[in-house]
Amino acid sequence: MLQVFLLSALTIFVYMTLFFLLAQALKDNGIVDIGWGIGFIVLSTVLAFTGIEITQRQFLLYILIFLWGFRLSFHIFLRNNGKPEDFRYANWRKEWGKFVVIRAFLQVFMLQGFFIFIIALPIIITKLSSPESLGIIEIVGAAIWLVGFYFEAMGDYELLKFKKDPKNKGQIITTGLWKYTRHPNYFGECVMWWGIFIVSIPSDYVWITIISPIVITWLLTRVSGVPMLEEKYKGNKQFEDYAKKTNAFVPWLPKT
Repeated sequence: MLQVFLLSALTIFVYMTLFFLLAQALKDNGIVDIGWGIGFIVLSTVLAFTGIEITQRQFLLYILIFLWGFRLSFHIFLRNNGKPEDFRYANWRKEWGKFVVIRAFLQVFMLQGFFIFIIALPIIITKLSSPESLGIIEIVGAAIWLVGFYFEAMGDYELLKFKKDPKNKGQIITTGLWKYTRHPNYFGECVMWWGIFIVSIPSDYVWITIISPIVITWLLTRVSGVPMLEEKYKGNKQFEDYAKKTNAFVPWLPKT
């Protein structure tokens, strides 16, 4: 068990260090967002080709992780390509001054690496489990993951399409899934990780894996997801009117 945890930690450390070096060469710490999803794919691949044969549950998780991670990273790459450094990282670059390199390494890349490790616990723990055929629990988990994948992928697509239309410059998207939640993509992300946790339930040491969906839900609803974007639009009259009738996170019918 310790060997698998150490291998996972070392894989993430090396991967995030390489991404950090690339970011310094490009002078853009925002590329860490592109590396987020790929990091889970890299970790899953290393675990898949280490030790004993892949079980059916492992294979299912790896497929879900690959689909999620590749789509998310590709989407962020398309969204950020040719644009300046994301406003969050640009602000930190100004705040950190001469300490920007070391603080970026520790507070951006290593911190994200730590959260990759924590959120990937269902993948790591499943690697330690005995081989079993898939059952109803895994099927339910995969179905929940699909719901989350739809919300995240469709939410991102609708927003990207909305922003591409010059007529919408300076406007707030309030159509499609965004009519029912102000953050359908973040909601979908959380649902996917709860689905992944459910897939891992038949694994040994499953009590450890529930940390994963709890942490990602906390991050997106209390730290870097919803709060950061809500703060960005604070004082925007259109957004405030939109917020009065639309749930922040869990989709629901808009208030009249």
